[in-house]
Amino acid sequence: MTAKVLNIIVTGVGGQGNVLASQVIATAAVDSGYFVSVGETFGASQRGGSVTSHIRVSKVSAYGPLIPQGEADFILGFEPLETLRTFRDYGNSSTQVIMNVRPNYPLGVLLNEDQYPDIPVLTGNLRVQSQKLWALEATNLAVDVGVPVGTNMVMTGAFAGVQFLPISFLAYETVLKGMFAGEILDLNLAAFQVGVKAVS
Repeated sequence: MTAKVLNIIVTGVGGQGNVLASQVIATAAVDSGYFVSVGETFGASQRGGSVTSHIRVSKVSAYGPLIPQGEADFILGFEPLETLRTFRDYGNSSTQVIMNVRPNYPLGVLLNEDQYPDIPVLTGNLRVQSQKLWALEATNLAVDVGVPVGTNMVMTGAFAGVQFLPISFLAYETVLKGMFAGEILDLNLAAFQVGVKAVS
């Protein structure tokens, strides 16, 4: 890790579990000896509204919790449109992105009042504008492993798998073992491991 601070944004909509994902990443970083600051912003409605977590990781000192605009090093996007919005505000040509390609349609789209962007076009734009994009069928991967609500752990595993932060898989798994037990732990670990494999 050469930069003084690495700026990571986890973004999606309420109910997708992205706050839990950011907690796992932040805790694994703290347990691995990093200074970590976390800031969260919530949209108009907690379920269905915009939810964004800022994670700032450093080997040298603690930083303020909110990432300046245009300075995200990594965006972990649980929902395509939210990923694009976050990239427009915080991304740059050096930003790396993992995006779940499953849309979570806002009410305006469901009522045929608004139009949702074409996913291949949205993905193509992000691929051109970012340093690297991993576009994952994370929701489908979670369903395939028997954890329909496990998209957040698939995404967390994918983030761990690209090794943007030099943190061991064991550190992440230890955090999960501190949060869950029994069958819930097994399901979350399975989803995490599927995410790791999806980017390797």
